[in-house]
Amino acid sequence: MATTACFIIVSRNDIPIYEAEVGVAAKREDAAQLHQFILHAALDVVQDLAWTTSAMYLKSVDRFNELVVSVYVTAGHTRFMLLHDSRNDDGIKSFFQEVHELYIKVILPLLHSITWLIYMLPFFNYLLTFILSVRI
Repeated sequence: MATTACFIIVSRNDIPIYEAEVGVAAKREDAAQLHQFILHAALDVVQDLAWTTSAMYLKSVDRFNELVVSVYVTAGHTRFMLLHDSRNDDGIKSFFQEVHELYIKVILPLLHSITWLIYMLPFFNYLLTFILSVRI
């Protein structure tokens, strides 16, 4: 498992839907804000890449020191963004595919606004942490 990981789901309207800090606690007290800043700064690069390629997994799109931003874009242009320090590309791709399946299973049967839906499901965080620990 990666020692540092921050996962975020961003809607097609650039609204953060879900955020999770996973891994070993950071040494800096402002690490959570730094991670959010790095991920949001990468959104412009992701938007440009999403329209130029048909691939859903965009691999690493941005770097900051030893941290890498990997992105997966769904067909509905929801972005799954992972900030990590791991070099396991196959594990990260598998992680994104499993999270995409989980996301579809959670969202598909419900006809509510997705901006608050995932926060209402406590098992989503547990499953996400489990998938991350297995794949990365």
